[in-house]
Amino acid sequence: MNTNRRQFLKLTAALTTAAALAGSARGAFAADKIKIGFSQGTMNHPWRIAMVEVNKKFAEANYPEVELIVTDGNNDASKQVADVESLVAQGINVLVISPLTAQALTPVVKDAMANGIPVLTLDRKVNTEVTCHMGGANLPLGEGAAKFLMNALPDGAKIIELQGTAGASATLDRHKGFAEVIAGNSKYEVVADQNCDYTRDKAVKFMEDMVQRFKAGEIQAVYAHNDEMALGAVQVLEAAGRLDGVKVIGMDGQYNAFDAIKAGKMSACFIYPYCAPEGIQAAHKIAKGEAIEKEIVLPTVEVTSANVDQFVGKGI
Repeated sequence: MNTNRRQFLKLTAALTTAAALAGSARGAFAADKIKIGFSQGTMNHPWRIAMVEVNKKFAEANYPEVELIVTDGNNDASKQVADVESLVAQGINVLVISPLTAQALTPVVKDAMANGIPVLTLDRKVNTEVTCHMGGANLPLGEGAAKFLMNALPDGAKIIELQGTAGASATLDRHKGFAEVIAGNSKYEVVADQNCDYTRDKAVKFMEDMVQRFKAGEIQAVYAHNDEMALGAVQVLEAAGRLDGVKVIGMDGQYNAFDAIKAGKMSACFIYPYCAPEGIQAAHKIAKGEAIEKEIVLPTVEVTSANVDQFVGKGI
C-alpha cells in the first residue's frame, strides 16, 4: 500500500469526522446534509454520460439534501485515483465510483473503505470488498452474444472482436463469456481483436486496418463490447462496401444502435443498464444508513430485428 496515500486518506477522514461533529453541533440542517462523490472513469461515450446525467437529475429532483460532486477521470486511471483522493478530502459521506480498471483503482477504494467511507461501485468492479456493487451481469452478455452469432451463422464464422478497456471487469467478462461459448467449436474463430477502449474513433481505426488485412468474404462477424465500437465497425464496413454478409453485434442500448438494427446494418444489441437512477438511489440509502443488498444485478435485454420496434427512439 502506498504509505503517503494511506496517511493522506487517514488525515482527510479524520478531518471529515471532525467536521461532521462540528456540523452536528451547529444544528439539524448541517447534520442532514449528504455529500456524495461520484468518480466517473470517463465521459467519452453516450452510455457513461447517461449514467452521470440521469443520476444527477434524479438527485436534483428528489434529494434536496444531497450535494453530488461528479468527477471525470478522462479515461486516465491515474487521474481517477487523484479524483477519488480529492473527493475524500472534500468530506464525502459516500463514494460512488465506476472504476476505469480494477487494478489501478483497487488500492484507493480499499483505503476509502478502511477509513469508514462506504463505497458503491457501478458497472465495473474492483478487487476489494465494497459496500455494494451494482450493474448488469457481463459474463452472460458475452455468452448471449456468442449464442446469437452461432444461431445466426450455423455454418461457422471468422470473427473480429472489438474489446473495451484493458483490465476493466466489464471487458474481461464480456470477452470471457463469448470465448467460453465458442471454445471447442472449430467452426468459429476470432481472427483478430484489439482493445479499443469503448470508443468509436479507435474502433474505426482498427477496422480500417482489418478491411485491408482481410479480403471480402473472409470476415462474417464483428463482436463489439459496446455500441459505439459496433457503430464504428458498421461505418467502416459500409464505406468499404463490405457490410453485407457481416453480422455486427454491440452492447449498451444506444438509440442509433437500435436505428442501425432497424435498418439492417447491425444484427443485435444487448441493452446494458447504465445504473441510473438506481445508482443515486442506492447511494442515498447507504448515506441514510438503510439496509442494502451487497450486490444489485440490473436486467439486460437482447434486441434484434424481431423486437427492435419496441426500442426505437428510446435508447441513450
